[in-house]
Amino acid sequence: MLELVEQQMRSWVLSLEDPYITSLYDNLAVGKRLRAKLVMLIAKDHPNAVKLASIIELIHAASLLHDDVIDDAELRRGQKSVNATEGSKTAIMVGDILYSKAYFELVALGPDIAQLVANAVTMLSHGELLDVEMAKSFNSDESKYMDMIYKKTASLIEATTASAAILVGKDRDAYALYGKNLGLAFQIIDDILDITSDEATLGKPVLNDYREGKVTLPYIHLYHQCARKEKLELAHAKDIDAELSQWIIAQIKEYGTIEQSYELAQKLSNEALQAVAGDIALEQVLTTMMQRNF
Repeated sequence: MLELVEQQMRSWVLSLEDPYITSLYDNLAVGKRLRAKLVMLIAKDHPNAVKLASIIELIHAASLLHDDVIDDAELRRGQKSVNATEGSKTAIMVGDILYSKAYFELVALGPDIAQLVANAVTMLSHGELLDVEMAKSFNSDESKYMDMIYKKTASLIEATTASAAILVGKDRDAYALYGKNLGLAFQIIDDILDITSDEATLGKPVLNDYREGKVTLPYIHLYHQCARKEKLELAHAKDIDAELSQWIIAQIKEYGTIEQSYELAQKLSNEALQAVAGDIALEQVLTTMMQRNF
């Protein structure tokens, strides 16, 4: 079924009748299509399931194009980013084109779904802005971090699962909770892996988030427990050398902040499982996500 999603997305791009845009689209790094998978698992028998999945993935692709510009990222899943090869202006405009095309197709799904998804994209953009602003200084407020990752990551996944539920008449609120908590847990695990994984696996230096000014949950927990708060703050948004990197990792291990962060992700995962109890396929998605190491 995901092949149909890929075909639909590309057909929309082809309809623009611009070979340059098509070539840029064809060279975008493709992820696991988590959002499309969720739609197909929840609403696989509905005639609009492929269309909804394609819209969501087109929106996600657009957001990543903009995200790479914001982060000055040269790689996306091991491939050169569009802003690295074609420049930031092109990356932004291609992202805008994908957003606009997705919205054009979205309106055909009715006002309930259109409003859900459009609101999620507004929150996603707000989350990106919060992420940029929060990186300017050390943030030790867990509630601010959770609000930011909800808007930036979880809101679109929440809208995805709720919209799929609407298509087939399932409990919208239950599936929205599943999507929200899946998105929150996903981002927490992603932030953990930035610390616990290796450069070859990540495709970027370990502790890269902290170098970029992103104070994720393990660092927030560490700040509230360690004795040398000033040293941790001084390392924020700096080019961390090997000695300082080793000190931060040692502190994280000593205070168990990876385990504390994972505990919250697991709690969110358990709540999501309860919301869709009995849906084996969605349970498997959560289990796989919680166990990932990349």
